[in-house]
Amino acid sequence: MAKVTTIEPHVILVPYPSQGHINPLLQFAKRLASKGVKSTIATTKYTVNSIHSPNISVEPISDGFDEGGYTQAQNTDVFLKSFKENGSRTLSQILTNYENSTHPISCIVYDSFFPWALDVAKKHGIYGASFFTNSAMVCAVFAHIHHGTFSLPVKIEENEPLLLPGLPCLYPNDVPGFIKEPESYPAYLAMKMSQFSNVENADWIFDNSFQELEGEIARGVSKFWPAKLIGPMVPSLYLDGRIENDKGYGASLWKPLSEECLNWLKTKPKQSVIYISFGSMVSLTQKQMEEIAYALIGSNMNFLWVVRDTEECKLPKGFIESTKGKGLIVSWCNQLETLANQAIGCFVTHCGWNSTLEGLSLGVPMVAMPQFSDQMTDAKFIDEIWEIGLRPKLDEMLGIVKREELLFCLNEVMKGEKSVEIRKNATKLRDLAKKTVSEGGSSDKAINEFVESLNLVC
Repeated sequence: MAKVTTIEPHVILVPYPSQGHINPLLQFAKRLASKGVKSTIATTKYTVNSIHSPNISVEPISDGFDEGGYTQAQNTDVFLKSFKENGSRTLSQILTNYENSTHPISCIVYDSFFPWALDVAKKHGIYGASFFTNSAMVCAVFAHIHHGTFSLPVKIEENEPLLLPGLPCLYPNDVPGFIKEPESYPAYLAMKMSQFSNVENADWIFDNSFQELEGEIARGVSKFWPAKLIGPMVPSLYLDGRIENDKGYGASLWKPLSEECLNWLKTKPKQSVIYISFGSMVSLTQKQMEEIAYALIGSNMNFLWVVRDTEECKLPKGFIESTKGKGLIVSWCNQLETLANQAIGCFVTHCGWNSTLEGLSLGVPMVAMPQFSDQMTDAKFIDEIWEIGLRPKLDEMLGIVKREELLFCLNEVMKGEKSVEIRKNATKLRDLAKKTVSEGGSSDKAINEFVESLNLVC
């Protein structure tokens, strides 16, 4: 099929330009490079300078808003339409530029948010592979919607959960709000659904999960979403250690404050610190910030809380001063280094899939506080399916987790009756994550099969 003839296959990877999408695709690029595949990341002019990784080339493409990306566009529909038009054109130019080089591109691995990249691949007569950055469970739900198993809006009640073949029961708090109320986030729902618009034409479908974690779920939807599970896409140092000096993703849209965090953690006993981070996108209400703060005070435990500069004003007056010594508030830190530190006892997380995989890969028990979208489903799995943490119950009237509920979960995960079992389960999944990417593991085999297929056409 492909028209390239070269000794070394060359893959270009196209992530959606946000941290949570760049990281796993860049990590996949590093995995491929370690197996002899020339790997290039094509990202927007706005984010291109944030990527620094040995053995990985970087090429700029345009989303039409080269000064500030989505922030400049201010509108999801406008941004995505512009990205499709400008991204297709500039990605095609890169492929053309490489055609007569010593390393013509043989495959585009594209973020599933960019189905238009598959059209570019087919136009140039090369392979196209869709890369999904969510859990297999979340992908399965949207695959069922796309194939008409159920239609939107879906009615889900406590006594009438959503039942899908081969999947756990889903209750109201387990699903993204926009499948119950599609009009609430129409642009985001459209983007989620567009992932499946031409996926049956892709030569491969990859998902950032692994067989031992979600293999059964992936098999249940394999008829219309035949994904290869190749994760977890976490830097090699924290898993198999086979990629030299791979201790970070190699891309940061922010400047982490690692040294301050690590020096502070050195002063704390083993498994004594609660680490709290809600990622780069979540903005909590002032009331929710206050409830978290008072729960931390009530716990009388050490804590490290990542609070962006723009959010610090939501903390209770005097909170930072009154908790000095016990607590450290930082605007950002290196999450992997922090989770790997022996002082960390649990991870209070928004349950973004990357954060979930990081906590899981490092064997850290979690307190799951999802805020929207796919995080709701990830939280269910942390609490009920994998049993590696607890999910505090929302106060239905206020729409937040109250301090008493969070305090109960913190105490239970850190030192309560369930803490031993939770930590045991977390350690088991950590070991499985290491095994799957190690030589002969299920994800390693899936990546090797991809590389072998590329080599056949070179």
